[in-house]
Order: sequence, then structure tokens, then C-alpha cells
Amino acid sequence: MDETRSLRTAAQPGTMTTMNLLAATWTDGVFVFSDGGRTQELAKCSVRALASARDGGALAIVDGHAVLRRSLEGEWTTILTSTLDLASLVVVGDSIFVGTDDARVLCIAQDGKAELLGGFEKTPGREHWYAGSVIVDGRVMGPPLGVRSMSATSDGDALLVNVHVGGIPRSTDRGLTWLPTIDIDCDVHQVCGHPSRPELAIAASAKGLCVSRDGGSTWSVEQEGLHASYCSAVAFCNDDMLVAASTDHFASRGMVYRRPIDGDGALEPLQGLPEWFAGIVDTGCIAALGSELAIVDGAGNLYSSTDAGRAWERRDQGLPMVSCLLARPGVRNLSTPPER
Repeated sequence: MDETRSLRTAAQPGTMTTMNLLAATWTDGVFVFSDGGRTQELAKCSVRALASARDGGALAIVDGHAVLRRSLEGEWTTILTSTLDLASLVVVGDSIFVGTDDARVLCIAQDGKAELLGGFEKTPGREHWYAGSVIVDGRVMGPPLGVRSMSATSDGDALLVNVHVGGIPRSTDRGLTWLPTIDIDCDVHQVCGHPSRPELAIAASAKGLCVSRDGGSTWSVEQEGLHASYCSAVAFCNDDMLVAASTDHFASRGMVYRRPIDGDGALEPLQGLPEWFAGIVDTGCIAALGSELAIVDGAGNLYSSTDAGRAWERRDQGLPMVSCLLARPGVRNLSTPPER
């Protein structure tokens, strides 16, 4: 029996899409998927994180110490270099917030000046934060204590920062002061605010899907329907919330589940995909824009959907160590001649 359930064949170069998809990699820049096919930018660079820019472009953390801006035409310019190890970023209003590997937060103002937010380092309970770790072949391994992901409510009133491992500190005054919101032992891996409903936010944690209906102030944890509680990525797509689950970070297979935002009941696996993803779907590796959706697994298999995940095609395979995906409004690739 074929391992897929109604999975369409891979798209060929030139396949039409209304979404530009950026796939950042840890070792070889950014791969851009558009109606002109696949192109590569920032080759040989390590790109750790991507975020949407207000003008429809994108921001990226490159080689660990720089924030670059990508224009709609695919041109990259440097807006910040730092001696700090940069890890994540989000745009809120006219400001860019950047998280670091030592659990600090920078704010880049509209004039390009950057400052460390001292209030973040005074978050109540910070003394109990700790680095993630796991025993592999008798050795303690794992990521440093750091800001793994960042998001905000759609109205910009609340900034949500996922510390690994330190919960989800929340600020309602643009980063001046912070309050903890969730048990740090939930071990959160990604936080995501809804794109248009400011009361809604979700997070992936080692204990399940975390859901907030008050703008990130309080959280409930859901596990019903999951084959395992370790969740690594989340996203909103139309009226659904999505979450990736596996047995642990090094699992050989994983699955992505969905549930209506305003419904209840068990989470259900996405249909039209392989029975299992190859490896986990990691933090930032689910991207959505309207009804368009993309997922990449640990083996670099990239799947996309134009109907909110009811039918799928495999866009690519073997992508090198993808760190995150970002969906942006599509513009014609410059290498593709305009229609007459």
C-alpha cells in the first residue's frame, strides 16, 4: 500500500501559487519557493530565524549575529550586527524585538538603534529558568537557555516571548516590564499569536498544546487525540489551530494535528499526507498564509496546501537542515518573464 493518503505529486518549476514561501536553513541560506520555482539566497550562510516585515518583506537572523531585511524583490540589507548570539525575532508596530541565546531581548527602534530591555532580565521567577538538556550516549546535550521563539497578539498590545526553558513571559508595555504566564516546566518550544484575533494564542510544549483565550495571560494544556505529548511547532490556519507532536525531540517520526479554534474535542491528524513525517516538525516549521499552508519535516520534505490542509503536494525533498518557514504574499520572481 502507498504510504500517502491522497498526496499529490510534487510540483514542477513554474507551478502557480499565490504564496511566496521562504525556507531558512542552518547551513545554506534561504530557499524561496514562488510561481517561478525555487531559488536560493544567502547561500552558505546560517539562517536561524525568519519574521514578517511590515512592508510585506521579511527579516532574518544570519550567521548568528546579524539581522537582515529582505525586500519584496529579494534584496537583502543589514539592519543590525551584534556580538550577542541572536536566536529569534518579531516585529511589533515600528519596533523589531530580537531574542538571544542567553535569554535577553533587544529592541530595534525605527531609527535603527538597538537597546537591551533591562526589564526582561527582571522577569519574576527568572532565577528558576534553566537550559534544556537530554542524555545522548551518556553525554548531557541540549540547547542553551534562550529565547526560542517570539510572537505578539494581533493588536500589538501584548508581546509573548518563549524562553527555553522559562515559560512565556508577557509584556503589555512594549517590553518595559514582564510577567510570567505559564509553568516553566511545561517546556515551551514555540508561541504563536493569532493573526487577527488578539485574544487567541497557542504554544507547543513538552506537555501538549497550550491554548490561551485571554491574549496570553493564562494557558490551558490539551493532549486529547495526540499520539504523544511532546509538541514542537504550532500555527493558525483559517479557523484551525495546528500542532506538531512526537515522542521527543530526536524522534524518527512525527505528526501534525488540527482542531477548530472555537471547537472542542480531540485533535485530529492532518489528512492527505504520509502516515508519519520523517523526523519531527520542529519549531517554526509550519507556515500559513490565509488558506495556504506549508510544513517541512526533519528530512527536508516540504509539503504545501492551497486549501487549508485538505489536499497536499510535496514541493521539495532533501532540503538541508531547515530552521524555519515563513509564508509571505506572492510576488513574481524576477527570473520569470511577465505575462503579456
